[in-house]
Amino acid sequence: MTTRDKEIAFGQGWQVSDVICTAGAGDSPFEEEHRGFCVAAVTEGTFRYRTREGTAILAPGAILLGNPGTCYECGHEHGAGDRCLSFHFSPAYMERVVAGVPGARRLGFTGPRLPPLPALAPLLAEAEAARETGDTDAFEEIGLRIAGAVVTASSDAADAGRAPGRRDQKRVAEAVRLIELDAGRPLSLCDLASSAATSPYHFLRTFRQVAGMTPYQFLLRTRLHRAAVRLRTSDTAISTIAFDAGFNDLSTFNRRFRREMGEAPGAYRAGRTGRR
Repeated sequence: MTTRDKEIAFGQGWQVSDVICTAGAGDSPFEEEHRGFCVAAVTEGTFRYRTREGTAILAPGAILLGNPGTCYECGHEHGAGDRCLSFHFSPAYMERVVAGVPGARRLGFTGPRLPPLPALAPLLAEAEAARETGDTDAFEEIGLRIAGAVVTASSDAADAGRAPGRRDQKRVAEAVRLIELDAGRPLSLCDLASSAATSPYHFLRTFRQVAGMTPYQFLLRTRLHRAAVRLRTSDTAISTIAFDAGFNDLSTFNRRFRREMGEAPGAYRAGRTGRR
């Protein structure tokens, strides 16, 4: 059987891969073992997934669930090939996620999958878009959000939706100042959560409640805003502005700038005189 497993991004306690399988009905099912917690979003094709927690047919939009040390079997008797975004989390990572989900008490999945859920659809689309555009930096937050969403859905834990308290508001305000101060250098979600003395999942959840966007989105907008100001106020080379703002390559900067500002950096700069 032919399977291509390409690592996209990784960090402390997590890793995400683009997994493409070309097996068909004539291929024997294969058995493997989950090394950690697995949360795999099916993006193309169908396959049968069997584990001790049960058996399910997985189709696009469904979420495969796997526990550490559990053997599983995949088969393609109903059609050839599939593709998944496969997130793998260490037990310690998932413990912190479970601790941050209001009402969640259990570490471990009791079923083999989650069906396509409307609540997960925007997040899965965001993850697939990040894969297609090569936005590897986005996966630290996306993976954490997927882990939290899956823990919530699989345990039926309802988010209490309480407004953040003063302590959390203070933490977010300090994180915003840190991003503004050091927007040009790499700032990971774990770094920001550590500086706030809280877990990454709790920090991400409260940051979104307070700021109306995720830390990564705020960091990107801060970088793009500063780049836009420099484009309007200086003749510095666009590539230099991009690198100074914290972007690793010019093509990524151009693509994100166009998406945020509605035009390419060169066109934005060229129009500065006429707009005064």
